[in-house]
Amino acid sequence: MIYTITFNPSIDYIVQVENFKLGHVNRVKRDYKYPGGKGINVSRVLNNMGVKSKALGFIGGFTGEYIRSFLEKEGIDTEFIRVENDTRINVKLKSSEETEINGEGPEIKEEALDKLFKRIEKLTRDDFVVLAGNIQRTLPRDIYAEIQKRCLDNGTKFVVDTTGEALTSTLKYNPFLIKPNIHELGEIFDTRINHKNEAISYAGKLIEMGAQNVIISMGGSGALLIYDGGVYHAKGCRGIVKNSVGAGDSLIGGFLSSYIDKSNILDAFKMGVACGSATAFSDDLCKRDEVEKLLKEIEISKLAHCVSF
Repeated sequence: MIYTITFNPSIDYIVQVENFKLGHVNRVKRDYKYPGGKGINVSRVLNNMGVKSKALGFIGGFTGEYIRSFLEKEGIDTEFIRVENDTRINVKLKSSEETEINGEGPEIKEEALDKLFKRIEKLTRDDFVVLAGNIQRTLPRDIYAEIQKRCLDNGTKFVVDTTGEALTSTLKYNPFLIKPNIHELGEIFDTRINHKNEAISYAGKLIEMGAQNVIISMGGSGALLIYDGGVYHAKGCRGIVKNSVGAGDSLIGGFLSSYIDKSNILDAFKMGVACGSATAFSDDLCKRDEVEKLLKEIEISKLAHCVSF
C-alpha cells in the first residue's frame, strides 16, 4: 500500500484575472479550488492512474473538511488527524504574472503528532510512504527523519520530496527515493548548478550520503535518474507549459504507480516523467489518457554505468 503524508495541506484557490492592477478592484475571469499539498497531489495522481493510496496528515476546520470531502468524492482513502485551527488557504493569482499568497497553516501539537506516529508504526515492508512538502515552523526540521526512524524495524520504504535540512536529515535512514529539483539540489550544497554533469556529480553525493535512488527534475531539460544501475537522462516532452504546480509531485505519483506494479525502476522513471510533463501541460493534475499519449514521446538514454563521486 502507498501512504502519503501531508503535514500542511491547503485549499489552493486559483483565480485568473486579465491585466491585474494593484490597488484597484479586479474582476475574476475564472476561478477554481483544489486540495493542495505535495502528498495530497501524489495521492490524486495515483488515483488518476488507477492506483490506490491513503492520504494521511493533519486537517482542521471547515477548510480541512472540504479537503477530506473532495478527496473521498474522487475515490481516495483518507485518514487525516484533526487539529484545532483551520487548514490554510493558498491564493494563486494568474494574470500577466503569477502571484502566490500562501497561508502559514495550523499548529500541530504533540498529541496529534503522537497519533500519526502510532499509525505509521503499524506499516510493513510491503508499504511505501511519501513524505512530501515543507513543514510548519513549529515542528522540528528533522520530523521526516523521525518518522523513518520509527519504521526502521518494519522495512517500510520511504520517498522523500522536500528541501534543505528536512531532506538531508533523512539520508542516514536510506530513503528508497528522493526527488529534489535542480535548484533545490544546488541549495543543499550551497552552489549554483548550471549543467547536468554537475547535477549528476552532486546527486552522486546524495547516493553516498544514503539515498538509494535519486531523481533530479530539470524542467524543460527533462530529468535525471541516478542509482546503482547507472545514470539515465529522460528528455523533456514538447508542449505548452500551463501549470508548474504539482509537476514534481506528479513525477513521484507516476513513478510509484508503475513501480508498485512492475518493480522496474527504469519503467517507473519513464512513467514519472510522462506524468510530470502531462501535469505541466494541463490546468490541473495529469489524467491517464494524457499520460499515455506522452509516454510514447519519452526518450531515455544511459549516460554512465555507475556514479562517480
